Amino acid sequence: MSDNQLRLVWIYPDLLSTYGDQGNALVVERRARQRGLDVARLDVRSDQPIPTSGDIYLIGGGEDRPQRLAAERLRRDGHLQRAVENGAIVFSVCAGYQILGHEFINDLGQREPGLGLIDVVSVRGEGERCVGDVLADIDPQLGLPQLTGFENHQGVTHLGPTARPFAQVRLGRGNGTGDGTEGAYNGTVFGTYMHGPVLARNPQIADLLLKLALDVNALPAIDDRWYDALRNERIAAAQQPA
Repeated sequence: MSDNQLRLVWIYPDLLSTYGDQGNALVVERRARQRGLDVARLDVRSDQPIPTSGDIYLIGGGEDRPQRLAAERLRRDGHLQRAVENGAIVFSVCAGYQILGHEFINDLGQREPGLGLIDVVSVRGEGERCVGDVLADIDPQLGLPQLTGFENHQGVTHLGPTARPFAQVRLGRGNGTGDGTEGAYNGTVFGTYMHGPVLARNPQIADLLLKLALDVNALPAIDDRWYDALRNERIAAAQQPA
């Protein structure tokens, strides 16, 4: 961490918070404070520079035009790449996930360069839009329980050789490639298509981000009854016959 204070950065809430993904920042902040951590949260608008001193950076989903504007400004800013080089953790959702890859298709139908922080390329799917609840098994290397979330995207994201799938889908479409993968990660940079917000449904992912930032293997236990109730409800609902 930076100066004994956990620095949490929410990137471009004015462009990339369409689907309630700002809840992810609230969950990380809450779970850190419950453990007595000193947290400084900074919401960085798209007309402001990204600080390089953050410990955890969060990026949400958005519509096609705001996604293009966000990608343009992040490329021009360059500070998120520098923060990752300094060891920062990044967790991204949907449009943010695509931006962290090498390229995606923008609202003009053109190939838009991403930041290249995850070895993925996103294209626009030609079939039905991926919409609905998802259940998936997170990469065993991460030591996390089953993933629950809600997807709503037209994109199809292909993983390159250095990216690891974040999860393998049991229910839903995930990356949309037909290979059962959902999301991807490279090192401490994570991407997923899951909304929900995903960290409210999966608080152990938020704890993983905290452990990486703190460089510890475990965190003090806290009351998870509310999170467990939400998880169980959404998992049960997803498994109901259509």
